[in-house]
Amino acid sequence: MSRDNRRAWNNARLAPDEALWELFHENTKSSRFDSFLDTAAVIAWQSALEPSLPYEGHPTTTLPPPQETFAAPLGDVLRERRTTMDFRRGALPLTALATLLFYAYGTTRSNEDGYPPMYRAVPSAGALYPLELYFYTCVAEQLPAGLYHYDPSQHAVSLIDDGDLTDAVGQCLLVPQLAHDAELIVFVTGAFERTTYKYGDRGYRFVLLEAGHVAQNLALVSAALGLGCLNIGGFRDRDTDRFLGLDGIRQSAIYLAAVGTARSP
Repeated sequence: MSRDNRRAWNNARLAPDEALWELFHENTKSSRFDSFLDTAAVIAWQSALEPSLPYEGHPTTTLPPPQETFAAPLGDVLRERRTTMDFRRGALPLTALATLLFYAYGTTRSNEDGYPPMYRAVPSAGALYPLELYFYTCVAEQLPAGLYHYDPSQHAVSLIDDGDLTDAVGQCLLVPQLAHDAELIVFVTGAFERTTYKYGDRGYRFVLLEAGHVAQNLALVSAALGLGCLNIGGFRDRDTDRFLGLDGIRQSAIYLAAVGTARSP
């Protein structure tokens, strides 16, 4: 970049009091002077927590095992992945739902060293796994319509709110029609203190990175199953948190995805 171009770029920047992204990025930088809690203290704290938020008393459905093999090789899936903008709602097989959730954030193997007891399908800073997955569907086979929470440790889902909530989901989205056309709306939320407890402000950045890992897995597995996927950043945060029953501070929605049958051109 030439000196003139750099000068034009700097002049076009927002005023410091408006550039919140700069403040965030600066305050989450690491340095050689940082200090973090020792591993033993973090393990003791994390061991006292549930691996996933419990929804005791809610109807629970154990999901079938995920699909283990796919017709297309990974290279083909990567090349064929597309952002789907137009869905045609159909039925969602329960096995497809189980496969999407498992490869998005499911527990994949045990840890013989003790902690964490299980590993997930995505990398996580310090293996702290701060995310929670919720989803809405009204067309999944063998599941009543409603809002659900996914428990990776049990590979099961809990029904939080039943009924056709399509209009309520649509109010959370900048494009409400997605809630009417897609078979599945996935909400990726962050329970930030699980990571910031160890890493401080830097941990907030780690939570966002991890949500990106989950979203990419959803997109790739959707493609492997012959489904369309739209990763969604356009949602109304406070409306979404209220819909999910979150406080919006200690836990908040950070990424959404719509999954379903892509409408033929």
